[in-house]
Amino acid sequence: MKILLTILAAVFAAAIAAGIICLIRTLMKPVRHSDYSPQSGKGGSEDARALEYARKLSRMVRYDTTSYPFSEEHPADVQRERFLGYHKVLEELFPLVHRHLQKTEIGGSLLYFWKGKASDRPVVLMGHQDVVPVDGASWGSLSGFSPSAGGSDTWIHPPFSGDIADGKVWGRGSVDTKCSCMAFFQAVEELLKQGFVPEQDVYLSTSCTEEWGGPGCPALIDELRRRGVTPWLVCDEGGGLYTDPMPGIRGNFAMIGVGEKGRANVKFIARGKGGHASTPQKNSPLARLAAFVCDVEKHSPFQSRMEPATRAMLEALAPAASFPIRLVLQNLWLFQLPIELFTPSISGQAAAMLGTTITFTMASGSDAVNVFPQEATLSANMRFVHHQDMEESLAVMRKIAARHRLEMEVIQGAPCTKMIDFRGRAFHYIEETVGKTFPGCVTSPYILTAATDAAFYDAICDSCIRFAPIIYGPEEKKGIHGVNESLPYNCLPGAVDFFKNLVIGL
Repeated sequence: MKILLTILAAVFAAAIAAGIICLIRTLMKPVRHSDYSPQSGKGGSEDARALEYARKLSRMVRYDTTSYPFSEEHPADVQRERFLGYHKVLEELFPLVHRHLQKTEIGGSLLYFWKGKASDRPVVLMGHQDVVPVDGASWGSLSGFSPSAGGSDTWIHPPFSGDIADGKVWGRGSVDTKCSCMAFFQAVEELLKQGFVPEQDVYLSTSCTEEWGGPGCPALIDELRRRGVTPWLVCDEGGGLYTDPMPGIRGNFAMIGVGEKGRANVKFIARGKGGHASTPQKNSPLARLAAFVCDVEKHSPFQSRMEPATRAMLEALAPAASFPIRLVLQNLWLFQLPIELFTPSISGQAAAMLGTTITFTMASGSDAVNVFPQEATLSANMRFVHHQDMEESLAVMRKIAARHRLEMEVIQGAPCTKMIDFRGRAFHYIEETVGKTFPGCVTSPYILTAATDAAFYDAICDSCIRFAPIIYGPEEKKGIHGVNESLPYNCLPGAVDFFKNLVIGL
């Protein structure tokens, strides 16, 4: 008994000591706020500049560039013709770009070449032309539009109106990603007007099949390969200036994407004998699928671990956090293991940061309510983390599926992208450019859970950075692929200046 009490006392004393150390460390470290906010919207010349850019973005949004996987209903040549019409809009908006840069069009996708003074460290600025379809359930015909209809599932402004209202540009593509494309085209346009010649070759890359992972971007990369071009830096969408990126952390933070999680769509199939529902069966296909879902959701089978980039992100954000959050994030030497063990079960955001995730999204069974299905299916979307990539994560799920007598089929999948060196020169160059453009803005590495065309560039570039210099608040994020996509246009001057500074500093 004495030994037990001695051990408990020692543990208690150690806990008190650790708590005191954490408290002292936190109080001794300076608090840092991310103070950047756009200058436009406050009167003066920046407002006129922001409105000029908003009008250009509006023109781009008004042209419907919805793309679909190629099929008989949506043949490639018909879609290409539609994008050729959009290219005429770009020519009107950015005449100097089209007069001075070498333009190559491949299947509707575009590659522009701006000859620099040297070619040993070429840079690619990229975004995509295409947008996702407007959901028919949320949007009918344009003739049926009624501004007074309102509602969370109704467009306040028609999705291809490009309306400029309430300080925003409204419509599909205003955020994803015609805004960043407008910004780098405009940046080059203004530099050309000044007679500027970049120190290094610059390429503008914009595909028309990004939203469904089509052949547009790979075709542009094949063209660069043919020319013998190995980019030093690729800057695509993915990260950005995120508003209030985590609970307890307020402000606009430059979240610089250093890699993407892998992804797959998988289907689980349960088979049975079928029969009439009046004669109950145990362990029917639907019952086995239900048990499988409960098993996976109650007992996550994936490893929870903090990647180095994730730890670096939390440490970068820590000085700007409220005190309780700061106490934890500035003492990861003590709290990393508890975070890895416990937070994924209470936070979907934490689960996505620390491990592979699986989300069950679709199910099917019998066609009649009084008939047992001979086959029932369940579909899910998986996102793989780097420390437990596609092959290992899929093997984990196959093992659990087999335990429930289910078959597993991978519909489509891709492993994690390469992780760039967030201590390397290319990452620091983006950080420096952020500092010049957005004074007072805290920067941080960031791992994407979504997919971008930059993943294709991994084949020819070691520094594919995901960062669009756009402010993404909660409303902007919600509008991506959703209703009421819109962008406050006061952030556009900063976006243009970022790309100008990036090119000037090469």
